[in-house]
Amino acid sequence: MLILLWFPALVWAADIRIGLLAWQGEESAASEWRPLLKALQDGLPGHRLHAFYFDLKGMANAVSDRQLDFVVTNPGHYVALEAQHGVTRIATQIIESGQDSAHTVGSAVIVRSDRTDLQTLDDLKGRRLAAVSTDAFGGYQVVWAALKGRGIDPEDGDFVPYFTGFPMTRVIDAVDSGAADAGTIRSCLLERLEAEGKVAAGRYRVLSPQDVPGPCRRSSPVYPGWAFAAAPQTSPELAREVLIVLLGLSPRVTGQTWGVPADYHPVHEMLRELQIEPYAFLREHRLESQVRRYWPIAAGLVLLLIFWVVYTLRVEVLVQRRTRELSAALAARDRLAESIEAHRQQMEHLSRLSILGELSGTLAHELNQPLATIGNYANSLTRRLERGSLSAEATARAAAEIASESERAAGILAGIRAFARKRTRIRERVALLTLVEGAVQLFRGMIPDAPPVELSDRLPEEQRTVTVDPLQIQQILLNLLKNGLDAQRAAGCPEAPLRIELTAGGASDATISVRDRGTGMPEAERARLFEPFFTTKPEGMGLGLSISRSIAEAHGGTLDAREPDDGPGLVLCLQLPVTPVTDKDDEQAD
Repeated sequence: MLILLWFPALVWAADIRIGLLAWQGEESAASEWRPLLKALQDGLPGHRLHAFYFDLKGMANAVSDRQLDFVVTNPGHYVALEAQHGVTRIATQIIESGQDSAHTVGSAVIVRSDRTDLQTLDDLKGRRLAAVSTDAFGGYQVVWAALKGRGIDPEDGDFVPYFTGFPMTRVIDAVDSGAADAGTIRSCLLERLEAEGKVAAGRYRVLSPQDVPGPCRRSSPVYPGWAFAAAPQTSPELAREVLIVLLGLSPRVTGQTWGVPADYHPVHEMLRELQIEPYAFLREHRLESQVRRYWPIAAGLVLLLIFWVVYTLRVEVLVQRRTRELSAALAARDRLAESIEAHRQQMEHLSRLSILGELSGTLAHELNQPLATIGNYANSLTRRLERGSLSAEATARAAAEIASESERAAGILAGIRAFARKRTRIRERVALLTLVEGAVQLFRGMIPDAPPVELSDRLPEEQRTVTVDPLQIQQILLNLLKNGLDAQRAAGCPEAPLRIELTAGGASDATISVRDRGTGMPEAERARLFEPFFTTKPEGMGLGLSISRSIAEAHGGTLDAREPDDGPGLVLCLQLPVTPVTDKDDEQAD
């Protein structure tokens, strides 16, 4: 409710807006503060006063919205407004004449006189205590601090607060009706109501009354009186004018006295102990507050932690089990790989022996020529020796021919023996052309009626070297040449030349193409050409090309078949990665 006091004057310099705390309701507050407001208006003829009555929250909002120039409120509320909004006290109220402004406000805890079970504040443990509200200074906070000093705290459940709201006389009604066992009111209120006849004398008594002079009974220590404070936007000049008038007011006119601002440090200490505004932030750091505030989160975190521990243990068990299974699987795989490798090497060896078996018929013819030559020269030497016509020159020439033919026979046997031997694979750097020429020479030496082999070398200089197992690559080439010869024999043209081309298959590959002039092969058969045990020859095993492709892939290359562009036949292409030639290689070659 807004009550506007207007006092006539000739000239008004400015309006003064004063907010007053209506702790007993607006009607009672207007009656209580009317003499003070009239005296202030009389002392400030150049201003017009406007009075506004608020509860605690309403006054804080009005100060925040800059609607007031001055406020009059209890000490606890003033400390909160000072901290939150920057109001500044200019005077402190003195209730009794001659009283110290720093020891003015206290509280009384009242009970009905017939409650003989309640004698001291300690008896309130487990009882219901009526109060105005949690933020009422004289109506709750002062007694709360006094009880807490005795080890009785409502936050620990030691007593049950019963809040009635303003006006404060509702607290007395609650005690009288039995809704509460006791009630806390501002000191001197009970005496005033008894004097006015609104409360029967002797109906209520005060618990743990303090031994202090004066008619007012108290259950608590006393604190500085009400504050008359200036709002942050109020000018210092106006605050000084109002202060001068306040200090000069006669208590006979206003019924109250205002003195210099008191030290509100005891109020700060009490509010800090209770951890309420403006010290409510301290409450956030208390362990019980943290537990009360965050226990759902903490409980959730504990459950998550338990779940995580159980999950981690389960995962650990599964990981160990899977690790054992994986280790066993890897060991089995390694054993299988070793077995496959051993069988593959055995199959390669058998493939070479198979080729030798097919070519064994030609071996006698190939060795027969050098042996026959050696025999002829030996017989010739014997006859000439018998005739006595053997010269030193003829002897030397015959010995040289015998040695040459024996070396030729030994070379044929060494090549076949090396080809047939089962040995550890060796990768070495070789010239591709030399490797192909050696394979062609071995092929022609093993087959007496072998057709001519045309060799075309179109490799660039930087792509002429490969790093391979020479014997395995020769095995592939011999297999391709032998298959080409078989295809030409089946087509009725065994004397047709086979053709080998060396070309670049890319920037880092070389291709060896072996072309025959047989009848060719349908696409369906060509698609299965490299399958194990697939063959088009009645006596074939179907392993040669399959093993050859495996060897090529083991060297990082490929082996494929295609139709030629210039007539019937088949082209088998072996592609191998080349080894780049470095400057160091060039220097060693020089």
